[in-house]
Amino acid sequence: MTDEQLLDLRFSDLPLTIEGTPLEQRLDRLHNELERRRITFRPHVWLSEEWFTPDGVPGFAIPFYLAHPRLIRLERRQMLEVEGGSERECLRIMRHETGHALDNAYRLHSTRDYRKLFGSFSRPYPDFYKPLPKSRDFVLHLGAWYAQAHPAEDFAETFAVWLARGSRWRRRYQGWPALRKLEYVDTLIKKIGVAQPLNESRRKVETLARTTTTLREHYRLKRAHYAFEWPAGYDRDLRRIFSNDPQHESNPSATSLLRRIRGEVRQAVAEGTGIHTYAVDQLIKQMMDRTTELKLRVAGPADATTKKILVMLTVQTMNVVQTGYHRIPL
Repeated sequence: MTDEQLLDLRFSDLPLTIEGTPLEQRLDRLHNELERRRITFRPHVWLSEEWFTPDGVPGFAIPFYLAHPRLIRLERRQMLEVEGGSERECLRIMRHETGHALDNAYRLHSTRDYRKLFGSFSRPYPDFYKPLPKSRDFVLHLGAWYAQAHPAEDFAETFAVWLARGSRWRRRYQGWPALRKLEYVDTLIKKIGVAQPLNESRRKVETLARTTTTLREHYRLKRAHYAFEWPAGYDRDLRRIFSNDPQHESNPSATSLLRRIRGEVRQAVAEGTGIHTYAVDQLIKQMMDRTTELKLRVAGPADATTKKILVMLTVQTMNVVQTGYHRIPL
């Protein structure tokens, strides 16, 4: 099918299953990690639009596109990245979701120790959060300092770091206040690892079969979610990197250089800051539009100019983080 044909399909039209796909093998690896840690609990899983764990449900949803290589290609074309596309990243997110599911299964967030270390689970989930990149009160697992988004995310991220094989969390977080949270999880699992869950619901939320939204509408909303209002006051920075001096009028345009390095720089900034690739791409596009309007041209060697662009993009992206970063909750 063409992309246009796929986009017109409803989620309920997709004949997808987890069985027989790489997802099944990755879930087996997750179960092996739980067994190695002597945890008898196993989260149930299902396919939906995105990664998420519903409140009160001891299981989690996996995005539909990971169940078929054709849909993975569509996701990449639409969003410029595939969240959970590699085995390593998929397992990282699965560990995080398992932390949420375990929390729901044993109702851990209702205990005093949980509230003391992570905060109140009942605190409203924010539309955006302002992370503190230098804070050592939180573990580092998923991008964008996601543990700082909410107490529930803090616990899930801490559990994910603790669960991962070979994470060496004691050594890595030695001297960090976050170590107390990891030690709490370590002690907690020794108590509840073989205990029967208090909540054994197998409820599934927003399954594909019950979702009549088209893929086209899904991606329209998803792109709108990441279409941030980027700071517009970067003309001065652009003029420092590029030039509209007549002596450079025969040089390549700034826009052409940005177009050529767009993919490379976009990926580097997204990986370095944890911001969604599509969001970073929107800033590059705005820069291209602005350099065209200002009629700027390359003023020095392309390699040196590229390095300056990379620094500028990283700074602008972190400015957005400091004003408040939001994403689809996991």
